[in-house]
Amino acid sequence: MKLVFASNNAHKLQEVRAIMPEGIEVLSLREVGFCAEIEENGRTLEENSKIKADVVWKYLESNRESLPASIDGVFADDTGLEIDALNGEPGVYTARWYMMPTPSKGKESLPEGEIFHANRSKALRELEGKSDRGAQFRTVITLIRGPKTLQVEGVVRGQIADKESGNGGFGYDPVFIPEGHDCTFAEMSEAEKNAISHRGRALQELVKCLEFSV
Repeated sequence: MKLVFASNNAHKLQEVRAIMPEGIEVLSLREVGFCAEIEENGRTLEENSKIKADVVWKYLESNRESLPASIDGVFADDTGLEIDALNGEPGVYTARWYMMPTPSKGKESLPEGEIFHANRSKALRELEGKSDRGAQFRTVITLIRGPKTLQVEGVVRGQIADKESGNGGFGYDPVFIPEGHDCTFAEMSEAEKNAISHRGRALQELVKCLEFSV
């Protein structure tokens, strides 16, 4: 089975390919010639996930003749960090939280590493002096195969650390300690993180659906 992953995020692509079982080949957007920017203007993770999958599916449909006939579908994910003491923020704005609530021109052009650092710094600032540091990562995946569309999700509970720790992973990984562990995602090996992560759990649900539909 060949599925296109509707994301330009190289870190996500690496994680997804490491988690997907043998027999499911994951193609990148670049590999199918899709290079447009997708406007993620949904108000929820569910909406943004579906927007991305819809746009790429329409591209695949309109370019069928120039693409491999064996592409079986497309899937997209949207992930949010939801912090208890902040009423679920940043949620759908997780990737660009450092820009909120007043996005200014130029910030979007920051190098990826600086964006990650700015987001983590904001999380630590917002929780200064707060005893409740509970949070969860939630990933919603939308799969489109022909006329069929489905959504699955994966959640991992945990807490925001007092400071950054670890050099692995990406995004908020250096400040998120998953439930039942005493280290951040960034201090875990790739295999350890993928076994319990929100994205890993969502992909496990996706694979179950794919197996059932075969």
